[in-house]
Amino acid sequence: MKRLILIGKSGCGKTTLTQVLHDENIDYKKTQAIEYTKNIIDTPGEYIENRALYRALIVSSADCDIIALIQDCSQEESIFPPNFASIFAKPVIGIITKTDLCDDQKNYEKATNFLKIAGVGKIFKTSSLNKNGISEIKKVLN
Repeated sequence: MKRLILIGKSGCGKTTLTQVLHDENIDYKKTQAIEYTKNIIDTPGEYIENRALYRALIVSSADCDIIALIQDCSQEESIFPPNFASIFAKPVIGIITKTDLCDDQKNYEKATNFLKIAGVGKIFKTSSLNKNGISEIKKVLN
């Protein structure tokens, strides 16, 4: 099974996505440090929010097979600089989270555009609450 690292701003759904991918109950908790679980590395949002901590993301990515940039569908802005994905020497996917909160197609397009500008390859649309898109991510990991 491949190992995935989740990178995104605070509150974008990384920890909840981790819990759903591991078939656990959703139980919100703030990630305080890089957490290694079965096949997922969950990073604190502060690591992408503070450029001085980018190195920690790069070093942590050495322990994984796939990098996932997480974009909350309901956000009006992106935390990722243009071509951010190019700093990794591994495949980078995009995951749009909280799609259950976004009824408007413009929200999907905006989130997709943010991830494309960041340089991701394949993009997945997910909702951890109703489990949409989760099986597709599990297939990538297997």
